[in-house]
Amino acid sequence: MKTFTQKSISYITLIALTFTLLSCSDFLKEKPESFVQEDDYYKTQSDAVSAVTAIYFFLNSGGTSVQTPYNTLFNTGMDFAGDDEDPGPGATNSDVRSLSILGHSASNLRVYEIWQQHYAAIRKANVALARIPDISFDETLKNRLLAEAKFLRALYYFNLVRLYGDVPLVIEYKQGVTAADYAVARTPSTEVYAQIEKDLTEAAAALPISYTSPDVGRATRGAALALLAKVYLTKASLPLNITSHYADAVQTAEYVLSTADGGTGTYNGQPTYTYNLFTDYSQVFLPAYKNGVEHIFSAQFKSNSQDQGNNQNPRSILTNIPGLVGSYADMVRFYKNGNDNFFSVYKLYSAGDKRRDVTFVRKFKSPTNGKYYGLPITNAAVAGDSTPFFNKTWDPGSVSNTNQSAANVAILRYADVLLIHAEAENELNGPTSKAYKSLNRVRVRAGLAPLAEGSLTQAEFREAVYLDRRLEFVFEYQRWFDLIRQKDATGASTFVTNLHKVQKLNAADYHRLYPIPQSEIDINPLIKGHQNPGWE
Repeated sequence: MKTFTQKSISYITLIALTFTLLSCSDFLKEKPESFVQEDDYYKTQSDAVSAVTAIYFFLNSGGTSVQTPYNTLFNTGMDFAGDDEDPGPGATNSDVRSLSILGHSASNLRVYEIWQQHYAAIRKANVALARIPDISFDETLKNRLLAEAKFLRALYYFNLVRLYGDVPLVIEYKQGVTAADYAVARTPSTEVYAQIEKDLTEAAAALPISYTSPDVGRATRGAALALLAKVYLTKASLPLNITSHYADAVQTAEYVLSTADGGTGTYNGQPTYTYNLFTDYSQVFLPAYKNGVEHIFSAQFKSNSQDQGNNQNPRSILTNIPGLVGSYADMVRFYKNGNDNFFSVYKLYSAGDKRRDVTFVRKFKSPTNGKYYGLPITNAAVAGDSTPFFNKTWDPGSVSNTNQSAANVAILRYADVLLIHAEAENELNGPTSKAYKSLNRVRVRAGLAPLAEGSLTQAEFREAVYLDRRLEFVFEYQRWFDLIRQKDATGASTFVTNLHKVQKLNAADYHRLYPIPQSEIDINPLIKGHQNPGWE
């Protein structure tokens, strides 16, 4: 695997062992070290903590030289391929633009970067899991650190297996300096999922329910269980369609749900955490409320502090506004719907849905002159129509420098667990009272009327959940993963249908998986000849 060539090992080792980390929360402190050999490093408790902290690096590292999954890479390398978003005028990279029209190939840089970033992170996890047990220090802390490493490895593999299908499963730390040392064949996705479940189950048994400063933001028991519930729902969905896992998804989600929401709030007799929804949807995204009651696990960011900020922020802002840094690299995907040539996900929200005007903004106020700036649309179907801009990374505290934002990226939040529970319960038992209760919790917070029990068939309830997932999680790196797994009333995939609706008419079923990067195929003899169907 190219991730582990001599050149790549040097780069990864540099990051993992020198710990000059451009990290993004209180528990990720910059700690310059001199160059050291791996064999000479893992000796103390501090070394163990630093080794695990380094695994978080690939969630949120930023700056001008690198994109990481939850700091723009999932946007440029995944969201543009879906049905909600397009590259705006400021996104000029040819690899990004080809992916947005599903014209990408196995040589696409973003396709490779997602692969490489995840395997680099997995290598860090494997190093920590191999070396920490031999260090003598507090056993409780040691077990927690090992559990964090397992949680993060599971998260990274969960992303890989959903995007690429069968992927090389590397769970052992190897010391080697040539590509041959790391040549691993593609592992069946069912085996990859089995390892993910194992890691998360073991992590849930050892992780704490919460942290105090400076460790807030690290993985918790609730995070491991919430992710496990999502894994079960994904396995029960397409393409694996192992429907027995719907029951596992319901049960695991209920470990995380509060008793007020029909859950147990406990796991193996131990509390998970008393999660809840914010009353105000906007608080989910505002930096002032980060790591709050709804946040289960997030990529952590600071603004304008040694490249520790969310670099997605300026990409969503219109250019040439006095006092604001904006590149307008991200825009909604406009498509024809009836006589409206500028339909978008923005217009799927009902008038009373409070999520719409949090998710989007129509105008920006200049901090320099107080004037408002927008982008009107000449649309015969809608008088006074104008462009909606994504708004979830907006940081009110960084108006003087919008180049970076302190807004965290929610990877798992309580609304997601409620909707996982509603969907899995509906698939398992039809739209029961439990399913309605979980879906209505999300709807009522959005300002919508609760759905009346018994008013929907199983297929109609499924579509209601799908729609609320789409509207709830716009611009949160969720949509593509939902597109590739969802189904219609007959059990058939809706992937192609949904993309055709937004005029991506070249969309085909093989696009549900990314191609294995060509650079990996070229260097790994065990992968050659095993490209994903449709990409050969």
